[in-house]
Amino acid sequence: MIEDVKKGRDWRQKKLNTKKKYLNWKYWLSLCCLVVLAAFTGIAGTIQARAEEKPAPTEFAHITSCTVENGKQVSIKGQMEGTWSDSAYYDNYLYLFEMKPYQRSLKGRTDYCAWITKGDALSFQVPLNLGTDQDALCSSYVVAVYDGNEYTVVSNEAYITNPESVAKYTDAYKSAQTKKGLLIQTTPAMLSDAFSLGVNHVIVNIPFNHILGSGIDYQFDGKTYHFSKDVMAVYDDTIRRMSEKDMTVTAVILNGWSDSTPHLYYPGVTKQPASRANYYGFNVATQEGYETVRAIASFLADRYGSLKSPYGRVSNWVIGNEINNQLWNYMGPMSLDKYVEEYQRAFRVFYTAIKSTSANSRVFFSTDYNWNYDADGSLKYNAKDVIDTFNNKMIPGGSMDWGLAYHPYSIPLTEPEFWNDAETGLIKNDASSPVVNMLNLNVLTDYLQQAQLRNASGAVRHVILSEQGFTSKSATRGTTEDLQAAAIAYAYYIADSNPYIDAFIMSRQVDAPTELAASQAFGLWHCDESKPNDIVATKQKPSWIVYKNIDNKNATLETTEKYKALIGINKWSDVIPNFRWKSLEK
Repeated sequence: MIEDVKKGRDWRQKKLNTKKKYLNWKYWLSLCCLVVLAAFTGIAGTIQARAEEKPAPTEFAHITSCTVENGKQVSIKGQMEGTWSDSAYYDNYLYLFEMKPYQRSLKGRTDYCAWITKGDALSFQVPLNLGTDQDALCSSYVVAVYDGNEYTVVSNEAYITNPESVAKYTDAYKSAQTKKGLLIQTTPAMLSDAFSLGVNHVIVNIPFNHILGSGIDYQFDGKTYHFSKDVMAVYDDTIRRMSEKDMTVTAVILNGWSDSTPHLYYPGVTKQPASRANYYGFNVATQEGYETVRAIASFLADRYGSLKSPYGRVSNWVIGNEINNQLWNYMGPMSLDKYVEEYQRAFRVFYTAIKSTSANSRVFFSTDYNWNYDADGSLKYNAKDVIDTFNNKMIPGGSMDWGLAYHPYSIPLTEPEFWNDAETGLIKNDASSPVVNMLNLNVLTDYLQQAQLRNASGAVRHVILSEQGFTSKSATRGTTEDLQAAAIAYAYYIADSNPYIDAFIMSRQVDAPTELAASQAFGLWHCDESKPNDIVATKQKPSWIVYKNIDNKNATLETTEKYKALIGINKWSDVIPNFRWKSLEK
């Protein structure tokens, strides 16, 4: 019995000792885990602290040129500024990245296209790959440094500045004999009327939503795009006939709404009521948007890029309409800085596509006459601020030979006598003027003569007055046909005598019923008011003969003589500096 008890006690003691050993092992294992965890936590904390303490890069790669060489390579050159970043954090190399217009960050990217050792000359050569799906013509380039985890941009963003060097067409620019221009109704009868008027400049509006369709398949960078054969046939006939008459053709590229092409509109933008948006901004902020915009621009530039084209030639391209007011270029509420940045990205795509096809074509953006007036900073901006911001944003990325398509209507639009517009308090003779129109047009051209606004060769930017009109139906007095004729004569003489104005293009050949209802009867012809949804000419106005003779040396002063009294002047040269026909005045 005693022996059995002893055996039982010994067994229980062994079991207890085993349990103690197990508990001791578990304790030490847990303790080790805690130590290791603490160590890793400390290391992670150190790493995090190190990341938080990582100094920003201290070098700056100033890219001074980005050009196509030999039609095959992109040459990027510049100079370094500042001091090399801390080598404890950043490696010893500079990396070149290609950026498509829709790429705004290097986050997650490792696909640099070239590199150099710090201290070497800041110079890179990369393939252009023109005409392939790797085409870099519309790309930009940035230089970055690497910290072992991510790439950080340390340069300006530089675009190719000589796309014309690879142009398919090199015809000289089509210079007009005079500045007289007109927005024409594209019917056979009204085209013949324009020829009778002796018009030298003509405007055509080309909305994307009209020309996309079926019947014409266009291959570009490995993809196929489709255009309406029937619609393009109308444009072809119009532009060809105008070109054959030696006219300088200006095309205004617009982005009307179509439910079938949501990728053509800026991300997040939906269809707006007509009171908020007539046209929309061009989208290059997404890959599909960029590729489609570039393809359409290339299609149009190629179709109308040469004197030998069977479809006619376009010499001036205006990208959008009155971009300082989003009613005509809607992208959604945004600051002036953001809005111009997004517009300019699209403008560069058009500019590059056009200039790389037709070397001597000119590319413009458009504003209305609200120079320092009626802006809300969200959907409407001052024209002066848009011009300044556009130019300032362009400079770091590389020069473009942009031009300005300006719209100097009278104020208000419903009264023709712009020579009285100072009575509104909105007209001054300096750059602080709220409005710049025909009465103080010199403010615009004086402003553009500043050194910082000139093009790369030092010349003043090209300016066309691509849209202006004077009503023959006053909102307060009814018919004002003679005043309209007087206004057209006076305005044309002002533009014709200003050496920095290339063209004066009247907004309408024929009154539009919708505008007529708002007392904006800008046409040289009356329209058929019984057809509110169509524009049908009925009868010439006195302004028609004035415009026909306005640039004719042997008839101009005789034709406009009787209108001086309406304006209250004795001689045109009394109110128009450097009046072109001064030597013929009596």
